[in-house]
Amino acid sequence: MTARDVDRRSEPARTEGRNTSSSELARTEGRNLSHYIRSIPDFPKPGIVFRDITPLLASPVGLDASLTALTGLTQQLRPDVVIGAEARGFLFGPALACRLGAGFVLARKPGSLPHRTIRAEYALEYGTSVLELHEDAIEAGARVLVHDDLLATGGTAAALCELVEQLGGVVVGCAFLIELAFLPGRAALAGRDVHTLISYAEE
Repeated sequence: MTARDVDRRSEPARTEGRNTSSSELARTEGRNLSHYIRSIPDFPKPGIVFRDITPLLASPVGLDASLTALTGLTQQLRPDVVIGAEARGFLFGPALACRLGAGFVLARKPGSLPHRTIRAEYALEYGTSVLELHEDAIEAGARVLVHDDLLATGGTAAALCELVEQLGGVVVGCAFLIELAFLPGRAALAGRDVHTLISYAEE
């Protein structure tokens, strides 16, 4: 048996000696992370409050704690693969996959992937956008965790779910660092198992 044959999903997540087996503990830690998030009013346009995660990314403590908490929320889902969309889904996605003993696959804008692709279109505030995924990125029956840094209207995450299911994968859950709960993201993911660390109830 080679190292690749070992099913690491059965191993408990280990991060700096922390026990991340409790999803409730992870949610508590997530709430404590909110002080790393900087709120910037009127960006990118008047009336919008931008939730800036760059202070969290710049902090070794904040970055480790956020990954530990995300792992605690999702390890019971036992994913084979984590999928994230460019570009912000690439910030935590590969590291989270590594901690979960899973692989990582990336969805990108049209023309960015070199191999044959499938695609999913999703709605924006004005117009539509498209994500593509390599047609061999996910095996039929694979357990897939959808990840992004932010859940807002849910269009990107719903498109990721569609891509996974086009290839016969099974979406076992969706995990986000931040949720803007006043927007219809959860409605767009109705029926999905959604996990978030930090939630904002209002703009």
